[in-house]
Amino acid sequence: MLTSKGKVYNHNRARQQRDYSGLLFGNITPTDIDGIIEYKNMAYVIIELKYGDAVLPYGQRLALERLTDDLQRSGKLTLCIIASHETHDVNTDIDAANANVSEFRYKGKWRMGKDGELTGNLVRRFLGNMSEGRWD
Repeated sequence: MLTSKGKVYNHNRARQQRDYSGLLFGNITPTDIDGIIEYKNMAYVIIELKYGDAVLPYGQRLALERLTDDLQRSGKLTLCIIASHETHDVNTDIDAANANVSEFRYKGKWRMGKDGELTGNLVRRFLGNMSEGRWD
């Protein structure tokens, strides 16, 4: 589905909605994750994008929180980012690197994003500094 690193080439397939109604377990259904980076067998970055001020649903928050914490306990540094974008036109690609960080989870705690902090900058800072153990 990718022609060059990080670019979706089949937009029609990417727009297809997923029907999880056949995967209902009590009141639990699958959730999606917008992006995940596995970095050199040392770290994970999980990215969830929301439009505008859309709220992360409780079930999705809980799943991302538990996944992040489980990966962290495995011994790999893990960062989960919730970011917002203002790309209203559904025919326009969302630039994930330039989405505003709303909040992020690291070492068992949710933290608010700094005013104007972009996803790409936070990811680069995390991956660039993690080997030195001084990111947080």
